[in-house]
Amino acid sequence: MEILKLIAKGQSMLKNNEYFAGKVKSIGFDSDSAGCSASVGVMEKGEYTFSTEKPEEMTVLIGSLKVLIPGSLDWQVFMPGEKFYVPGHSEFNIQVVESTAYLCKFLNK
Repeated sequence: MEILKLIAKGQSMLKNNEYFAGKVKSIGFDSDSAGCSASVGVMEKGEYTFSTEKPEEMTVLIGSLKVLIPGSLDWQVFMPGEKFYVPGHSEFNIQVVESTAYLCKFLNK
């Protein structure tokens, strides 16, 4: 019923996000089955620094990401199907060698 109210008001359950002059784009949504908000997106080749509010679980879908996780001195490479976690209220660095698709879950922990 709540979905119908949102649709009737012209509100979308999807949120378009764009960062770094359009080189990172995602679509945000709420997932009842996962019990959290999430986004699925694509990053073009480049280096990026992201800030978090909530803890995040990132899963690489296609491509690869080289990540410097807060508190770590070493860069780690994540391939399709692999996940990494980022604490809330922190920053992390990502190097993208090829266009890469990802899923980000914003955890409620």
